[in-house]
Amino acid sequence: MLFPAPCRKVLTKREGVNQSQHKKFAIARARPPACEAHALPNPTLLQRDASLRIVSVDKIDIYDVAIIGGGPAGSTAATLLAKAGRRVIVFERERFPRFHIGESLLPFSVQTFDRLGVREKLDRTFLPKFGGEIMAACGTKGVKFYFKDGFRSQRDRAYQVMRSDFDKLLLDHSRENGAEVREQTEVTKLDFADDRVKIDIESSDGTKSTIEARYLLDCSGRQTLLGSLFNVKRTYDHLQKFSVFAHYENIDRLPGRDATLIRMVRGLDRWFWMIPLTETRTSIGVVMDTATFRATKLSPQTALEKFIDEQPLMKERMKKAVRVSPVYSAGDFSYRNTRLAGERWLLAGDAAGFIDPVFSSGVFLAIMSAEKAADTLDAALRDESKRRRLFNKYSRSVNRIMDIYLTFVNSWYCRSKEFLEVFLNPTDTMQIAAAVNAVLAGSEGKSLAVKWRMWLFYFFVYMQRFFALSPRLTLVPKPQSLSTPDQVVGATP
Repeated sequence: MLFPAPCRKVLTKREGVNQSQHKKFAIARARPPACEAHALPNPTLLQRDASLRIVSVDKIDIYDVAIIGGGPAGSTAATLLAKAGRRVIVFERERFPRFHIGESLLPFSVQTFDRLGVREKLDRTFLPKFGGEIMAACGTKGVKFYFKDGFRSQRDRAYQVMRSDFDKLLLDHSRENGAEVREQTEVTKLDFADDRVKIDIESSDGTKSTIEARYLLDCSGRQTLLGSLFNVKRTYDHLQKFSVFAHYENIDRLPGRDATLIRMVRGLDRWFWMIPLTETRTSIGVVMDTATFRATKLSPQTALEKFIDEQPLMKERMKKAVRVSPVYSAGDFSYRNTRLAGERWLLAGDAAGFIDPVFSSGVFLAIMSAEKAADTLDAALRDESKRRRLFNKYSRSVNRIMDIYLTFVNSWYCRSKEFLEVFLNPTDTMQIAAAVNAVLAGSEGKSLAVKWRMWLFYFFVYMQRFFALSPRLTLVPKPQSLSTPDQVVGATP
């Protein structure tokens, strides 16, 4: 049995979501002799979902793929499938545009934007992102990096985006390419059959209906609908973080193209971001351990103001700043699903997992997994006999890339001082810096040339614990801090 098998499972409160905002969600399941615990399946092992009740359905016109969620993952998959001639429908619970965090993209998503046919729209609408600057909170060390200098780089830029505009642009583009999109529509029930999925939906005006699809793609975001239902969602206990953030106007910026660089400031127990979104608007936030935030006993707004005031490298650019949005907060957002595929479904985007906002991997992983999911489903629709092999390959591929970023994130938090000490002292030796730059830009790092360089980088981080290969850092703010990076390099270490 692949899934834990309680008696008929009814979800009346999604994980982390207020009950008043959601209706009941049910999934038809076979009734086992008794409720019992089951071991989690191998995440890449694909078998028949024996615990799902087989639903008899008449031969009617059905969709090829139904997608839950209209964010970057859902809209990317919908456009690609529609372009391939597939009949696709997207269910989005909200009405776009709406606020969302995750505003800094990576260069390796640009090739997907080209494939979607949306690149020119993005160029006209959003700021380019050429790289970033990363600084130690103590103000004694910092570097700039540029994507163009990554190892065998093919892309020199990404985008800084207002997610409300970005997500709407992608979803509208899906409509333009033939996908059917239903906003303010919630999935309320799923019945899985041998060859299709029956989906009950309800719109905001209370209208209920049922559609059928050959396959279901869950792009429902951090609520990870199927992951929660099948009990395969697992949080990273060592990455229980809390963030507070808001938008500001009148932030001082660097001149020229450096004006669009993301700034990251790493402290001993927290880190800050500063992301230019438009010519005048900037996203600013701070991330720390959930326990650290709770110990302050401060409201998100008061906490954000206090933390910024304590950090000179942030405060120096905010002398004339005016907050123009509410202060938002998010917590305990690091998780992964132990299974990404089933007999008739796949998980993609944040519904598959979310590691951490550091290194701007969220939207990149969403778009990457959605592209792979769309190609996988298109191939499965062409030849059902290859479905299991295709789904297994998809799971392995997405998990491998998520592991790359998990390794970075673990080093950023768990070996923060050693990691930063090496990270902020790049050298051109053996192009290690360029390899790290490329991987952080979204390269899958498959080539041996990148793999051995990345191995050396992590070896140096490990050895830094015992030997001062790079200058030691306190990561504690000082009254007089370095205002700009003291080293401008063509690559992150």
